[in-house]
Amino acid sequence: MEWQPDEQGLQQVLQLLKDSQSPDTATQRAVQEKLEQLNQFPDFNNYLIFVLTSLKSEDEPTRSLSGLILKNNVKAHYQNFPPNVADFIKRECLNNIGDPSPLIRATIGILITTIASKGELQTWPELLPQLCNLLNSDDYNTCEGSFGALQKICEDSSELLDSDALNRPLNIMIPKFLQFFKHCSPKIRSHAIACVNQFIIGRAQALMDNIDTFIESLFALAGDEDSEVRKNVCRALVMLLEVRIDRLIPHMHSIIQYMLQRTQDPDENVALEACEFWLTLAEQPICKEALSGHLVQLIPILVNGMKYSEIDIILLKGDVEEDEAVPDSEQDIKPRFHKSRTVTLQHEGGEDEEGEDIDEDEDDDDDTLSDWNLRKCSAAALDVLANVFREELLPHLLPLLKGLLFHPDWVIKESGILVLGAIAEGCMQGMVPYLPELIPHLIQCLCDKKALVRSIACWTLSRYAHWVVSQPPDAHLKPLMTELLKRILDGNKRVQEAACSAFATLEEEACTELVPYLSFILDTLVFAFGKYQHKNLLILYDAIGTLADSVGHHLNQPEYIEKLMPPLIAKWNELKDEDKDLFPLLECLSSVATALQSGFLPYCEPVYQRCVTLVQKTLAQAMMYSQQPDQYEAPDKDFMIVALDLLSGLAEGLGGHVDTLVARSNIMTLLFQCMQDTMPEVRQSSFALLGDLTKACFPHVKPCIAEFMPILGTNLNPEFISVCNNATWAIGEICMQMGVEMQPYIAMVLNQLVEIINRPNTPKTLLENTAISIGRLGYVCPQEVAPLLPQFIRPWCTSLRNIRDNEEKDSAFRGICMMIGVNPGGVVQDFIFFCDAVASWVNPKDDLRDMFCKVSRSISGRVHSILRSTVCLRFKEFNIP
Repeated sequence: MEWQPDEQGLQQVLQLLKDSQSPDTATQRAVQEKLEQLNQFPDFNNYLIFVLTSLKSEDEPTRSLSGLILKNNVKAHYQNFPPNVADFIKRECLNNIGDPSPLIRATIGILITTIASKGELQTWPELLPQLCNLLNSDDYNTCEGSFGALQKICEDSSELLDSDALNRPLNIMIPKFLQFFKHCSPKIRSHAIACVNQFIIGRAQALMDNIDTFIESLFALAGDEDSEVRKNVCRALVMLLEVRIDRLIPHMHSIIQYMLQRTQDPDENVALEACEFWLTLAEQPICKEALSGHLVQLIPILVNGMKYSEIDIILLKGDVEEDEAVPDSEQDIKPRFHKSRTVTLQHEGGEDEEGEDIDEDEDDDDDTLSDWNLRKCSAAALDVLANVFREELLPHLLPLLKGLLFHPDWVIKESGILVLGAIAEGCMQGMVPYLPELIPHLIQCLCDKKALVRSIACWTLSRYAHWVVSQPPDAHLKPLMTELLKRILDGNKRVQEAACSAFATLEEEACTELVPYLSFILDTLVFAFGKYQHKNLLILYDAIGTLADSVGHHLNQPEYIEKLMPPLIAKWNELKDEDKDLFPLLECLSSVATALQSGFLPYCEPVYQRCVTLVQKTLAQAMMYSQQPDQYEAPDKDFMIVALDLLSGLAEGLGGHVDTLVARSNIMTLLFQCMQDTMPEVRQSSFALLGDLTKACFPHVKPCIAEFMPILGTNLNPEFISVCNNATWAIGEICMQMGVEMQPYIAMVLNQLVEIINRPNTPKTLLENTAISIGRLGYVCPQEVAPLLPQFIRPWCTSLRNIRDNEEKDSAFRGICMMIGVNPGGVVQDFIFFCDAVASWVNPKDDLRDMFCKVSRSISGRVHSILRSTVCLRFKEFNIP
């Protein structure tokens, strides 16, 4: 007999549903308690499905709420439902999928999908056939409700539907869906395309077998009047461009014409989907050939899409000029993620090589509009196309730009400045002749009366910072810096943020060019401390840290220290140990400590002690959590990582002065624990600190070497590139301090290092650090390392040929010369590579030059005469006889 509700029980459930819609928190709490009690009774779920599907007398929001509570119960407790309850719910769902109410149909669809996602697709064999069957119903509601449920199942379980586990139901479903592309109802057509679209990226076999029919059906819908259908057609074509471009190429001209139309669609959602097409096409090898003839149409469309819409301006409070006194709301502040310290070497061009496994944050001109929109997509498309077409884009752009940049309507002028920023990377070469005129105009725009114009001008100028710095300082650098510093103190928070970010970029480009202006810069940045709200304060720390990185020891002047340190230390004292604002402040202080060197001494003790405390607290919390996870929360290890990185900064900046601080703390014990942490970023920062302490105060490290070396050896695993990189670098630094006492530890690390240097596709930074450490091992223990010379000499030489002259390179080359002295036969085959590496030196020390000369003489008798003449040419570059 079918289950029937008890009237009293039903009234109780209905009252609960009414109460749960109350805004009163006490009522809400009582509802939660009551729900937990009722969930002890399995047939409570029968009441919920009954209200959703059968109690037509109730209002729709109450019925829908009943279904959503049931959905949550399914998510949390479905495995505990008695079979008769589960069967009743499933049956009721399928019997009522065609409810007259769109809200109830959608709720039933969500419920079906949630049950299916609990592994029930395998144990509910009638579900898919029945839903597919219901698509043929003459009743529109039944057809639409079934399609709604199927679309959700396709979204959630696309891989499972294309697997043998279910006997590949897609073989029936895809042809079935394709039939509905011609349905008279736009809602049904839209559902049908959306269902098939779920299987494009995964290249489902059933879809690939019907690909031509699918594409023909899409083309037939190109002129559809319904915006949702057009949106799904555009989405399908964008995905097909990624996975089956071969099928689109014959129709590419027509597709491009269609997408040009749709990118201008009156419905912004359709225009946005179509605009994605240009982003995707730019990544395809055929892009240039396919688009060349269409740029004249496409460029104006993209440029037009880069204007703020009226909605954007409202959301961004575009009419509000001064808001600096308005406190930030917490949701405005994005979570920040600390980038653990990666040790890199200096290259010939003077730039530091970034760790290759760390993604840089993309420049974002619209930070507060976090949603992807047509403006952002158009700007991104123009950016990537500029990188494909380079200068060829400019004839289509320059005539437009002139009209935009000087337009009286600020919205159009603002979009022109954004265009100029978007093409900066790809079209830089072609833009150079125009920059002497454009940069002063952009600097003028920094004073525009509209905040959104001022902020975009900051961003665009930052994109041309490299060119600005390459000119005489008085030409553009000085006026740009002066105006940017004024904008840092702007009355509008958005402009403050854009100016701070742009100034940080300028600092990175200008480096020591900023030294003459340091006093003026610091006055501005310090004044901003008293002016900024929460969010921009975090960006200000970054600007100060970048300044310290850029000017280095030039910051170590009493007048600069007196300006900069009091506000930083005041903030430091204000923040509690568990406040995440410590992250950017610690990063900033790390850069400042490294730059100030001995100038940081008066501030170092409390900073050092707090870092040690943060590490100790985090380790203790991790220990408690691992022992009693139900009683303690897992710690946020970012506190520990940032503290370790600041300790590295202190060790690097203070050098030997850090000795007394280390002596009075338990940092070596803590470091031993951190080096074995399960989190790679913790190990990465630990090894950086170990290397820096080795350089600064080795007597405190030496007693721990026997315990540390096996850990370093086990972390020479290139799967974790940055961990491996820092461990490798630390080994090299320990080598130089240990000397011959390194001998017992060679076997723990040498084979792994040789393996890493021979691995294909190893990032450059890791290769260079590996080569340095192998060279240093050979320098202190040549007898142990020299037998392996033939296994690493060639990659060793090619890895170090671009490093600028420095101490690390010096010690590594001394090591290789000593190893060649022990095993000259190990280098004969690859001697030309050694010569090439030697030629990378600009000015080797005299005794190192003598070592090169000695190696040359000892090998020359062994090498072939043709090779010998090449060797002579290389060595002549150093006047080596």
